[in-house]
Amino acid sequence: MYRFFFFFFSLLPIIQFASFEDHLKILTNKTAEHSLSNIDFIYVINLDERPEKMQHTLDQLSPYGITPFRFPAVNGWKLDLETINSLATTLKRKLRRKHWGTSYPLDKNGSPHHEIMSTPGKKYFSHCLSRGSVGILLSHLSILNDAYNSGYETIWVLEDDIQVRQDPRLLPKLITKLDQTVGKKGWDILFTDPDTKGQNGQYVPCYGYAWRPDLPAIDLTRFARRRNVGKHFKQIGARYGAYSMIVRRSGMKKILDFFKRRSFFLPFDMEFTLPKDIRLFTLKYDIVSTLPKAISDNGSPNYLKQKQ
Repeated sequence: MYRFFFFFFSLLPIIQFASFEDHLKILTNKTAEHSLSNIDFIYVINLDERPEKMQHTLDQLSPYGITPFRFPAVNGWKLDLETINSLATTLKRKLRRKHWGTSYPLDKNGSPHHEIMSTPGKKYFSHCLSRGSVGILLSHLSILNDAYNSGYETIWVLEDDIQVRQDPRLLPKLITKLDQTVGKKGWDILFTDPDTKGQNGQYVPCYGYAWRPDLPAIDLTRFARRRNVGKHFKQIGARYGAYSMIVRRSGMKKILDFFKRRSFFLPFDMEFTLPKDIRLFTLKYDIVSTLPKAISDNGSPNYLKQKQ
């Protein structure tokens, strides 16, 4: 009996992660053409229901001879409620402060329920986290998992709402410059613009973090970090947007390890800043940025409206 309990409890971390791993997409149709000097593989996340957005991405990159691999995005709007709930964070105790959260009851036909998180044992996401956002999380983590298992050292992950502002073939040289400046092991993620942009095209910087119920006390000062690193780069502590990010193998591991210990709670661009030793850098200027006013299926499945 003792041996059984020892074996069972030794597997708890694996059991906790199993539901997450079970829903990652496994890629089997990859070829070697989707690369660039200093970048082992280029992925672009695109819903099957959005071929026009994939074409937009190809139109942006094809003038430079860059062909990304299309990753068929996980459509969170099509995930069943049992899957959605298996990925949510379980509230383990009553909270001292009031925090709003969102749950997806099995008897609500997929509709979210917003409430102050007060029921230990109940599954929650952060307030108003959509089912589309769950799909985005699974898509990004599926790519990081694929890249890590493929042995890649450096990948470029794109979403299908990018805007190319300068020749992306500059990126390999900039990777070399960053390696020379901070060391090949001195960075985890390089974003290809200074910050995300709002609907008006203006930069929207981030200086803080989003709360999770399962994290211990955090040094808040690190999220406000903004320091120049040479002529081309800035080191940061947090940012919004995951539409164009160059990820080193160390960054893949840190993000995947973070989710091996935790379930989903926040949008992806509020999660990748939370591993305590993650090292984030941005360019000081746009090379590949986001397209302001791009159509999004994050908050709702807008692709359905085009079919009507």
